[in-house]
Amino acid sequence: MAGRGESAMPEAAAEVETKLECFDLAFNSEFSDRLLRIEVVPGDDVAEGSLTDCARHRKVQGEKRQRIDSSPTMADTPALRVKTLHISSVILAARSAFFLKLFSNGMKESDQTHTTIRISDSEENAFMELLSFMYIGKLTTTESTLLLDILMAADKFEVPSCMRHCSQLLISLPMTIESALLYLEHGCSISQAAEVQCVIGAAKQFLAKEYTDFDKFCDEAMNISLAGIEAIFSSTDIHVISEEHVFKFLLHWARTRYLEPEERRKIWSSHLLPLVRFSHMTGTTLQAILACTDTVIDLDHEELTKRVTEVLLRKGYRAQLEGSLAAVTTTAERAYVIKPMKVVAFDQPCQQVVVYWDLTRQECSRIFPSGEIISHPFHLAGQRFSLMVVCKMEEQDEIHSFAVLLGIHGNPKGSTCMTVDHEFAARTGLSGKFVSHFGRKHTFTDDPASECEVLFRAPWSSFIADNSHFIDGVLHLRADITVVEQPAVQS
Repeated sequence: MAGRGESAMPEAAAEVETKLECFDLAFNSEFSDRLLRIEVVPGDDVAEGSLTDCARHRKVQGEKRQRIDSSPTMADTPALRVKTLHISSVILAARSAFFLKLFSNGMKESDQTHTTIRISDSEENAFMELLSFMYIGKLTTTESTLLLDILMAADKFEVPSCMRHCSQLLISLPMTIESALLYLEHGCSISQAAEVQCVIGAAKQFLAKEYTDFDKFCDEAMNISLAGIEAIFSSTDIHVISEEHVFKFLLHWARTRYLEPEERRKIWSSHLLPLVRFSHMTGTTLQAILACTDTVIDLDHEELTKRVTEVLLRKGYRAQLEGSLAAVTTTAERAYVIKPMKVVAFDQPCQQVVVYWDLTRQECSRIFPSGEIISHPFHLAGQRFSLMVVCKMEEQDEIHSFAVLLGIHGNPKGSTCMTVDHEFAARTGLSGKFVSHFGRKHTFTDDPASECEVLFRAPWSSFIADNSHFIDGVLHLRADITVVEQPAVQS
């Protein structure tokens, strides 16, 4: 079984086969019609190492042969070593559009039987594997780094069958964090090719799954590259405390990785800012971000202000903005530990709030057997409160049940206690109305939380499966909280 950092794929690498006619007896055979001279030069002398972008055909004066150079700087660079192979123009032209064009357009004279190709030493192993593949339809390696190099070489020399074979092998290999990052970070000029997209897509899915419980691995993630960070935070499935924590993590990560402010601003604008789902932050948090001057050196403040202001307008004037800003697609909600909710506050005839809190079936499932979900803080009588739902073990019946409690942040200001009436209700699918499950009076003293009350007295599996609680997969909760007694503030 694969452990953390490794994913066992259902298909073994050895089972990946590419059905090509085999001409292994013709590989480097003296009966071939042409001679290929491979000159290997130092990698530093190759501009970007791109064979497709820079390859050019040069007829060497006084010699009846053709030279293919990987870059303009390679022509006069002394070779580290030279390899000579007998090649069949028919076989290579059938496998490769590059060689087809080379043999049909550049070697018209019958006696031009020599071709020279110059490659960098970093491409040597991949190129030799590619030549062998065009004859026998197989590769001799399952090592991920070399397979990725062969994939790049196959694109440069336009061998689609080898590109498909490499991508299938790479996806079938057990994936690790290191190999996933390798696939995402590899200098790939063909990232739009379908074969490459399959590999990149598999790497992104693996990283997102590996860091699903992101809060457990946030320290480890500080060492992840930009490509890995984009893969992780593009996912909706990761579990984070809140979107505010995502924003703060990305600020810290960028400051650690990019010390130059100008470079950091560019990274934020082009890569990181689109990852932040501002629509799932509270209005208070968004206003705090706008007011914060500490981020000026990190982000383009004008762009940040534009994004945050649009979200604030949608939150405050959704009906009025219908068809304009409200029509902008809202990003999907992640699996937050601290969940947003809607609050209606009253000052008269008494201080009271009504909190509406929606939780999905999937979110509720995750708190079994010892998890929790917390609401964003809300204010009542000058105090900050939160709701919390947990999975509670009822010792008497020995079952796990869905429970809820009300918590206060810190001791009541200037006093030793605060008394509130609170009632918890849930909407039922049978009537569509909220049904009260219990209500009581509670005095907050040194204990910052009310008693943990079971909301649905049923075994956990029965509760999760009950569609009368989950309307279209969503549990709708309501909490009515009224201040009964608040001692006068002490001087």
